[in-house]
Order: sequence, then structure tokens, then C-alpha cells
Amino acid sequence: MSDARTVKIRDLNDELRTKGYALNGKIVAMGGLSEDDQAKQIRVVLAASEFAEWTEGDDPYGEHDFGKFMVDGEAFIFKIDYYGLDEAYGSEHPEDQKTTIRVMTLMYAEDY
Repeated sequence: MSDARTVKIRDLNDELRTKGYALNGKIVAMGGLSEDDQAKQIRVVLAASEFAEWTEGDDPYGEHDFGKFMVDGEAFIFKIDYYGLDEAYGSEHPEDQKTTIRVMTLMYAEDY
């Protein structure tokens, strides 16, 4: 992957994660987090938005598409995936937000 492409993907991922919205972007809660109250879900979204502890093990391609963090003493993760506009297959061009749906999934680490 070219450096410019990686930077573009990382910037789009960071936009969705830090702002909570992006063109063709969405955030979903899975597993037990989807059943938690809204206040807890908001704390998790905010913690993900502030995440800045990138490691080579969790971010080997430099795309900022995965992170592990703690909220209220519990471990959570976020994972960002890229799909075509029909959401049937992975996107061939995750650097192009006009042809890619970017989905950030939040969940308890134990649900991964």
C-alpha cells in the first residue's frame, strides 16, 4: 500500500472515530455493549474518540483501524472495516469515501 493511500485511509478512519461521523461512515455497538444503557455507550464512544495509543501490533498498516481501551475498568475495542456501497463486499478503495462505507464497531473486548 502506498504511503499516500495509507495516510488517506488513516485520516478518514480518524475522522469517523474522533468526530463520530463521516461521509458514508457509521458507528455500531455489538454484543453486550448494544444492551448497555445509553450513558455507558456514550462513554465508550468518547473513549474511542480520544484513543491515541497506537502500537505496531494493533495497527501494523498505520490505518488506525483497531484499538483497545478501558472504560469503567472494563476492556473495549473498536474495529473499522470498509465495504462497498452495497455493503455486500469489502471495498476495493477504502481511501475513497465516495465509494466506501466505513463502519466502526465498538464492543467489549471479550465479545471479539
